[in-house]
Amino acid sequence: MVCKHQHEFYTPHHRAQRRVLIVFLITLFTMFLEILAGYMFNSVALLADGIHMSTHAFAFAIAYMAYFFAKRWARDGSFTFGTWKVEVLGAYTSAILLFFVSFLILEESLSKFLRGGETKYEEALLVAFVGLGVNILSAYILHGGQHHHHHDLNLRGAYLHVLADALTSVLAIGGLLAGKYLGLWFMDPLMGLLGFVLIIRWSLSLMKETTPILLDREGKNPLVKEIINALEEGGKSKVYDIHLLKIYSGKYACIVGIETSENYDLEHYHRIISRFEQIAHATVELKSCAKGE
Repeated sequence: MVCKHQHEFYTPHHRAQRRVLIVFLITLFTMFLEILAGYMFNSVALLADGIHMSTHAFAFAIAYMAYFFAKRWARDGSFTFGTWKVEVLGAYTSAILLFFVSFLILEESLSKFLRGGETKYEEALLVAFVGLGVNILSAYILHGGQHHHHHDLNLRGAYLHVLADALTSVLAIGGLLAGKYLGLWFMDPLMGLLGFVLIIRWSLSLMKETTPILLDREGKNPLVKEIINALEEGGKSKVYDIHLLKIYSGKYACIVGIETSENYDLEHYHRIISRFEQIAHATVELKSCAKGE
């Protein structure tokens, strides 16, 4: 039956939480190493990779806190539809911060284009390869979690963050190699500019994804029309009000008001809504009206 009276919509797996924590600690250490090395060895590409890695450290921290709060307050009735939106709010906040921090990379890249400067390629390449190795290790750790919990979208998102960070590491290495062996010193700040573009796009994409969830902007969701069509099938009922709230990835709560001229009870409409697997919680308000009204 669709109508539920408990609020445990989001219950993470302990193994997934532990995997995310391990990757977070590894990423945090490597992030500080790359940012420090970027300044010490005058490598904008390496700095960009370190700052980009910080975005994923944020993502892993958010994912871990989401697991933590979900487990601790899963049965706390003060969270009407569970604690999943803690993760969404954290992701939105990190995207805002990331947007402004990315301009530090832009400043460093433009500055190096204008003033040049010697880059210690050997040292910078060493740290860059360490960063790439960390990304590969992290991907391996998280992929194991995905194998057991392939429906855990939170874990899958963390896995995709690692893959994106690996791409940025490759860009940093490419810029440093081009400068060291081909004398193309400008490739290092150019890779920094490319890293800036990637980070901006990632932050804007994350904002675009999280904002509608936080604002409950689901009015244009195709699922709304599908539910209305199912409830109004046969022409004996009319949906006069409907609200769709996202409570987890791919899961929704539905509040719907229905007018009917037939002798249908609430159970009839709950059975219809139960056909939609995406609806985890439904509340139905029923008004009867005389035939012909």
